[in-house]
Amino acid sequence: YSNFIDDLRVYVRGGTGGMGYPNLGGEGGRGGDVWFVARERTTLKSIRQKYPQKRFVAGTGANSSVKALKGEKGKDREVHVPLGISVLDDDGKQIGELNAAGERFLAARGGLGGSLATNFLPCKGQRRTVHLDLKLIADVGLVGFPNAGKSSLLSKISHAKPEIANYAFTTIQPELGKIMYADYKQISVADLPGLIEGAHANKGMGHKFLKHVERTKQLLLVVDISGFQLSIKTQFRTAFETILLLTKELELYKEELTTKPALLAINKMDLPCAKDNLDELMTQLQNPQDFFHLLEEEIIPENTLEFREVIPISTYTGEGIEELKTCLRKSIDEQAEQVNEEYRKKKLLLLQTSK
Repeated sequence: YSNFIDDLRVYVRGGTGGMGYPNLGGEGGRGGDVWFVARERTTLKSIRQKYPQKRFVAGTGANSSVKALKGEKGKDREVHVPLGISVLDDDGKQIGELNAAGERFLAARGGLGGSLATNFLPCKGQRRTVHLDLKLIADVGLVGFPNAGKSSLLSKISHAKPEIANYAFTTIQPELGKIMYADYKQISVADLPGLIEGAHANKGMGHKFLKHVERTKQLLLVVDISGFQLSIKTQFRTAFETILLLTKELELYKEELTTKPALLAINKMDLPCAKDNLDELMTQLQNPQDFFHLLEEEIIPENTLEFREVIPISTYTGEGIEELKTCLRKSIDEQAEQVNEEYRKKKLLLLQTSK
């Protein structure tokens, strides 16, 4: 994954409480708390560079004294984390998540100050090791096998400048780009490392890739019209088989992924025979079940993806790129309208029941 970090293990400890004052029944201040706060333009890499020890400890509560019977609370420790973070305990159980700027999560609570209940002795703060697990948040996630042209597509439709080369694993870290429209609307697009067969079982980039798909609103499958072969040792797959295999990998990792709205970009339409291959593929996509008997059982998904649009493109000549941008905008707008409509219906229902 080179320089990109999407998992970080950190130690957090709440502050110890302050001493009580037995003679006058004074209470020590509570220890400070450790908070994770979501902030834009923050990365896990920057946290690791800034805090190489990866230890975050809050301040100690003030002792009770004759001058101040109630000791002051210790200073809280705030740690800025990126949006899209899941907080996991050491057993891998999710204990919190931060998706929007300003959201806060209490990572470690400070200890109580000394008081009559504790025989005026202070308590230690909560301490634990937690994992910060990042899942990229994007409007659209590009899904495709290596060399399908995802990086080239991202550079054509957005301002991102991913590395592009003609070998199987071009992208080894996620790239995020933004499509800018004339009315200043922006759509974020994530190009994620190429899937291979068996990714659901953590082969290749496996789960490192698939977990990032979870947070995208829509999927854009990018498929090479001439088919795909990872190496001479692996089987050649036609464009139709590639679509089924991608669907199967998503389904085996997490079934809900196949219910996301999806579009299909058929790339490399500048190649010879591309037109004939496209006609054949469109026939297969109209009634996929009619062709299942010709394929191996293990590549057939339980449910096929319903594509909102199928757009033939060429990242080499620029064919279909503008149409694709328009289709993405339309699909994202329709989804937003649908979400708003559902929200309005819920509000109306709540009003009616409260009356």
